[in-house]
Amino acid sequence: MKDKNHFLPLLIDMSDKKVVIFGSGSVGERKAKLFSEYAKVTIVSRSFHDVFYELEEKYDIRLIKADAGKLTDEEINDIIRDAFLVIPATNDRSINERIVVLSKSFGILTNEVDAIGDVTVPAVIKRGGLTISISTTGSSPAFSRFTRQQVEKIITPEFADMIKIQDEMRTYLKGEVPDQKDRKEILWEILESQEVWDGLKESYEKGFNTAQGIVRKKISEKVR
Repeated sequence: MKDKNHFLPLLIDMSDKKVVIFGSGSVGERKAKLFSEYAKVTIVSRSFHDVFYELEEKYDIRLIKADAGKLTDEEINDIIRDAFLVIPATNDRSINERIVVLSKSFGILTNEVDAIGDVTVPAVIKRGGLTISISTTGSSPAFSRFTRQQVEKIITPEFADMIKIQDEMRTYLKGEVPDQKDRKEILWEILESQEVWDGLKESYEKGFNTAQGIVRKKISEKVR
């Protein structure tokens, strides 16, 4: 059994990565919906329902109609070759295990349904430029979802707007305030300003204008 303490959360650019999913059941569908937005996805299954054809139209994915249990090792190898990640999600454990063995022979990472593979897929919260991942490393997917729901109550949509304000003000301050410590203090004051957060609840413009007022005031104080 893998040591769960050795799993490290990473953010990886998946735009040029190939992901192969075997199976189109509930797990395969969930994985397809997730990875299709970010990677080049190939899905292998005996049949596909409408969701997969909708994904095919919208994203860069490839659908292969085939029974994984009847494919030869050579045929599976041809499908998974050059893949970054393989997800065996059929309803047959022996087929999944066979795909894992073949994947590992190529040094390909696996996300397994029946066991802890090389990769676990966390519950994810995205708020603009902010990404939060939550995982129990396979111990309790339900608890991961529950935790995500609790965190979503705290990390509201305004966080995405605050990140945008921070980015814009940080860029502006680099040209106006030479001292990095002073810039950091101003940006932190914006983060802690309840007036800015309240403004963002009404509109981005109101929050931005309030933050801009803080910046102008601080710069004028530094000039004196």
